[in-house]
Amino acid sequence: MRAVQFSEYGPAGVVHVAEVEEPHAGPGTIRIAVRASGLSTGEVLIRSGKMRGVVPVTFPYRTGFDAAGVVDEVGDGVTGVGIGDEVFGMTASATRGANADHAVLAAWAPKPAAWSWEEAGGAAGSVETATRVLDRLAVGAGHTVLVQGAAGGVGTVAVQLAAARGAAVIGTAGEHNHDFLRSLGAVPTTYGEGLVDRVRALAPGGVDAVVDCAGGALPDLIAIAGSPARVVTIAPDLTAAALGVHLSHGAPADDTAVGTADPLAVHGLRIAVELAGQGRLRVPVAAAFPLAEAAAAHELSESRHARGRIVLVN
Repeated sequence: MRAVQFSEYGPAGVVHVAEVEEPHAGPGTIRIAVRASGLSTGEVLIRSGKMRGVVPVTFPYRTGFDAAGVVDEVGDGVTGVGIGDEVFGMTASATRGANADHAVLAAWAPKPAAWSWEEAGGAAGSVETATRVLDRLAVGAGHTVLVQGAAGGVGTVAVQLAAARGAAVIGTAGEHNHDFLRSLGAVPTTYGEGLVDRVRALAPGGVDAVVDCAGGALPDLIAIAGSPARVVTIAPDLTAAALGVHLSHGAPADDTAVGTADPLAVHGLRIAVELAGQGRLRVPVAAAFPLAEAAAAHELSESRHARGRIVLVN
């Protein structure tokens, strides 16, 4: 089968499609014929070599951790899903490989009828990440939340999930994305110099929690929240620990190899299905590329101009 991988650090051009052996569903997992899969911004950074001192890599590195497709194998012990079902979900953190013709999912939920394959293919990673961070910050009704980098793949979903919890949401993005953020339920503002004053003007009663999806502005975000304990970042900002800000990355609770990783918030997938059915959650797709054009997808991701998720389609 075809799978996207890279065998060395470098520019987007090192990403290529290779012929590899098909994976098969084991105990507690399912296999899908992939219709669409998400591009991971974290893997774009890994491929560039910028994370080589933080994230160990064994080459060739197979990419992708979320996908949507049709179930074609069901592992031992799995119930509630059968051959032919349409699902979206995530691979195990150690295996990845979702950018391929077939993928083995460790967590999944039924594909909402309201979502296209492209939306479903890029949904699971954003939903899990946003849910994990909002849970850690205990965001609920009556809270005010700032989402820094609100027009990106995780930011767009975090805005909607926070709003669904009853929170008031402020989102930062370039001015060309402000109407888009309003359509998702956020009050928009620009990022950069003067952010603290702009947010205080929009939320005179204060901000209860900050979800940082962009990085590079943690001192301002701490000032806005009033404490580093009320800020969680998912950006690879190496200043986070020194500033007392939690950098959230997810892994199964029993995976000791990932150190301080937070347990995956896979319950968010079922919540997403319910909200999608109510018309309260969409997954904005910035662009969809054929699997063979994965390198071009990486280039778009590096431009930092993608509004929503970038996906690969089979």
